[in-house]
Amino acid sequence: MAAHAEALPTTPRESKLSPTLTKKMLLLFIVGDILGGGIYARTGEVAGEVGGALWTGFALAGVIAAFTAASYAELVAKYPQAAGAALYVHKAFKRPLLTFIVAFAVMCSGVSSAAALATAFGGDYLSEFVELPTVLVGLAVIAGVSLINFRGIKESAGFNLGCTLIELGGLFLVVVIGAAFLFDGGGDAARAFEFKDSDTTPALLVVAGASIAFYALIGFEDAVNVAEETKDSTHAFPRTLFMGLGIAGAVYLVVAIIAGMTVPADTLAGSDGPLLEVVTQGPLAVDSKFFSAIALFALVNGCLLNLVMASRLLYGMANEGVVPRVLGRVHEGRRTPWVAILFSTAVAAVLVTLGDLETLADTTVLLLLLVFIFVNVALLVLRRQPVEHDHFKAWTALPWLGAATCAGLAVQQVVEDPKLVLWAGGLLLFGLILWVVERAVR
Repeated sequence: MAAHAEALPTTPRESKLSPTLTKKMLLLFIVGDILGGGIYARTGEVAGEVGGALWTGFALAGVIAAFTAASYAELVAKYPQAAGAALYVHKAFKRPLLTFIVAFAVMCSGVSSAAALATAFGGDYLSEFVELPTVLVGLAVIAGVSLINFRGIKESAGFNLGCTLIELGGLFLVVVIGAAFLFDGGGDAARAFEFKDSDTTPALLVVAGASIAFYALIGFEDAVNVAEETKDSTHAFPRTLFMGLGIAGAVYLVVAIIAGMTVPADTLAGSDGPLLEVVTQGPLAVDSKFFSAIALFALVNGCLLNLVMASRLLYGMANEGVVPRVLGRVHEGRRTPWVAILFSTAVAAVLVTLGDLETLADTTVLLLLLVFIFVNVALLVLRRQPVEHDHFKAWTALPWLGAATCAGLAVQQVVEDPKLVLWAGGLLLFGLILWVVERAVR
């Protein structure tokens, strides 16, 4: 395996996947993935941790995400191939076991996020229409989006386009309705600067809120796994990545500020559908069922994009010989990695049956924070390995800041909820078992 790792090419290999994503489609993919369900599902949890100034948690999370996004932008422009973080770690350290752990961690983050959003689908938003078992609903959502994923990247991107426009419309409603309520004399603008009453200092409350809000910002890293399916990805990715993160971050800040002013933090914290509490206020209030339908589209869209990411990552690493090559099989008719899609779907289904929304979302964040540390360090290593084509280069301080801030958030998460170590560790242990079995068979 060591010899194989040394022989990895430094130039992009010819891809079997179809490069159909344009810059506009990629931008909507990134914005749709980031906006996908985190803001709809976790705003209340951030409010419960920080207080009315919940926007500060989103702001800090956005800054931390931007540090690592810069590293991803340079790496994807340098190596425009599927597999993302695992590929970069593989090229930087050439340690097959480390590469496998990173690849499996990213894959698990994708399927655990998909499972979290599928679980959220069966919560307060769906209950506006019908009461159904959360696990049953989650499994149905996973199955439905997996069929779209199998159908093709163009179909997935098209579905994402429709859902992204709908969820953006929903967040626009939150801002307009909340603002109208405030101008009508409702709410309290001062609440946006009030922190939770506790013995903890505001700075630590913001950090705690950022560790929760960070889940709403992830998604930018998913996009690098469709690099082979993007036209002229070397030049298209960096600017589009920053643009997508900037748009989503700006939307989040406005929504968080309006929500904090409009509804008391305790009310937001006590709801599984916190933004419902905003849009049912004031003179422009809308029917809760109407907004719930919008939120459901956002949740299912995030679920789809996470499973697209997970399957493309497995496909890419199968082609690099890091995971079983069977996962790299592409359907002749659909030109999609059908075995990888089946595997990621199965893991997501298991997580839906075992976990709850908060645990699955926090496990996703912890796994990705660990991966982001490796990605930032890998960038510093790979700068000693030039490639033949021109590409974007991030400011040198950014990967250092990215590694340090991600490590800080990871520690904060573990201190806040030690059982996350068991969840994340259990998933990685499952991966290690697969590694041993695959090597024994080989």
